Amino acid sequence: MAENSPSPLPERAIYGFVLFFMSQLVCLLYLVWAFVPESWLHKTGFTYWPQKYWAVALPAYLITTVAFGYTVLLALNMTTTPSLDSLNSITDPFAEVQDIEETIPGGIPLLRDLPLCTVNTYLYGLSTD
Repeated sequence: MAENSPSPLPERAIYGFVLFFMSQLVCLLYLVWAFVPESWLHKTGFTYWPQKYWAVALPAYLITTVAFGYTVLLALNMTTTPSLDSLNSITDPFAEVQDIEETIPGGIPLLRDLPLCTVNTYLYGLSTD
């Protein structure tokens, strides 16, 4: 096998298969627990099963938590981003500014700083000149 091959190593392939199989098994057990009546579940020999309330409540709590987390992160980023006329958005004299005319069409531009006016023009059609 080549050193830079995109195919996974055999160990990773086994781990991936086991993880896939276990996730499918957990999903199947969850669906059985959620939809099969309690009397049938007790016949399997297991006498303790969580309440059916948690079959609906746990996914609802998780979805709400994730949605709230993304909302909070978005709001936090919006409040901590400096405005266009803030002194925090001024670059230092050592910044290497990317000149748009230097780039080759279809090529990858050099890693340089982009002026804020250029970014706003390309993203929003705004000009702060």
